[in-house]
Amino acid sequence: MFAIFRKEISGFFSSLTGYIVIIVFLLINSLFMWVFPGELNVLESGYAGLDTLFLISPWVFLFLVPAITMKMFAEEKKLGTIELIYSRPVSERRIVYGKYLASVALAFLSLLPCIIYYISVSRLVETPGNIDKGAVLGASAGLLCLAAVYAAAGLLASSFTDNQVIAFIIAVLFAFFLFMGFDSFAYLPGLKKVDEFVIRLGINEHYKSMSRGVVDLSDLVYFAAVVLIFNEATRLVLLSRKWREKS
Repeated sequence: MFAIFRKEISGFFSSLTGYIVIIVFLLINSLFMWVFPGELNVLESGYAGLDTLFLISPWVFLFLVPAITMKMFAEEKKLGTIELIYSRPVSERRIVYGKYLASVALAFLSLLPCIIYYISVSRLVETPGNIDKGAVLGASAGLLCLAAVYAAAGLLASSFTDNQVIAFIIAVLFAFFLFMGFDSFAYLPGLKKVDEFVIRLGINEHYKSMSRGVVDLSDLVYFAAVVLIFNEATRLVLLSRKWREKS
């Protein structure tokens, strides 16, 4: 598993993919926080906080994480290297989780430079350093959990096809549905009695809870369960492909 993890990480940074993901993530957030006029601009809002970062980042990750995962299996299938992986003494589960951990690691690396935002904003407050560190840590953990779910959904999408563009589109649709789909369904006629339950099925409610600095065990269990479901589904897709080839 760790050999696959190292292979994917080195692949990211031996090409421009890893650098582009990190630069685009930082650039988009920087534009909204410091350049574009409006209430999201920290300098114009009059409030020194990182709310803009945690509001914009889920939408940025919605496209960037699928861009990371789209080639994980799709490229292997297109080049025929997936058979080489199958020929090695490694289980499908190890293949899936090796690639998954590499995707999450890259998302984590893109978050690390956000420390610059924290330092900058903490200097802007009337009393330097007087910023809610607990809320920032909780929101950061929530953002990483959200990216972890996007990565699992993206891997499943990549296992469906050998076309990276199709894998990207499917992954974005998966991520968008998980983030906003359940919230929309909750307000359909006839679901008023179970609207809270339906909303809790989506990641947005759990992410908002952690964004307030409240790291609840139920939220962590939810994110872990969703990741497990998607990764095991990806494993089953790989197994079904192997069975078809043998038959």
